[in-house]
Amino acid sequence: MLKAKNVLGSELQPCCKFPMTGFYRDGYCNTGVEDSGMHTVCIRLTDEFLDFSKAAGNDLSTPAPQFDFPGLIAGDQWCLCALRWREAFENGAAPEVVLESTHEATLRVVRLEDLKKHAAKESQKFL
Repeated sequence: MLKAKNVLGSELQPCCKFPMTGFYRDGYCNTGVEDSGMHTVCIRLTDEFLDFSKAAGNDLSTPAPQFDFPGLIAGDQWCLCALRWREAFENGAAPEVVLESTHEATLRVVRLEDLKKHAAKESQKFL
């Protein structure tokens, strides 16, 4: 089985397991045909982005126990839809990106140059 690649061309690294993220809830920003939202961008959340996302109709901060969703806070890492990241970027609210954990499929809708401008300064392990 082929290993997924990140936007830098190396093996995709985990994004976060506490809280568990990813479309497949495996800690990785993998994607597949079932993932119509393309949850491929590993982000480090900020209050600014959480506010932006809530205003755009995607409340990530409120827990939803029925979906086993704890609610997110600034500093958490999460696999975000590539188009939502691009929307935030275009509106000046893009969160930091963990490049090593961001799936290469992201490059279909976001330029690597833009992702690098928002690269996380230091690596945090959320495993």
